Amino acid sequence: MVPKVLIILGSGSDLKIAKRTMDILEELQISYGLNIASAHRTHEKVKNVVIKGTEVGIKVFIGVAGLAAHLPGVIASFTHRPVIAVPVDVSLSGLDSLLASVQTQFPASVATVGINRGDNAGILAAESSN
Repeated sequence: MVPKVLIILGSGSDLKIAKRTMDILEELQISYGLNIASAHRTHEKVKNVVIKGTEVGIKVFIGVAGLAAHLPGVIASFTHRPVIAVPVDVSLSGLDSLLASVQTQFPASVATVGINRGDNAGILAAESSN
């Protein structure tokens, strides 16, 4: 079965934030997948994961990333499916990540939840995946 939501982490250290997303999706019985791929270190992997995910029917992508947080915008550049950004507090109280996510350039639109709010991303993904 193809999951409805694909969570992509920029780093394995973002797993604790993604766990909040996964808990919500499990509670709401929304199927999901998880992948680790950096927009900066493994750009081709991100591209391949998103294109394949779109082809097989993923409904919503969630990008969890800190620092410059380009991951959600890169995801959005390869799909027309909804993309949700979860900025992570790694430095600057997460403001660098938040600003990078909310300022994603047209036409790569990204919905952004609050810093470290993986739970809100789960709720938004559930609403968007049906």
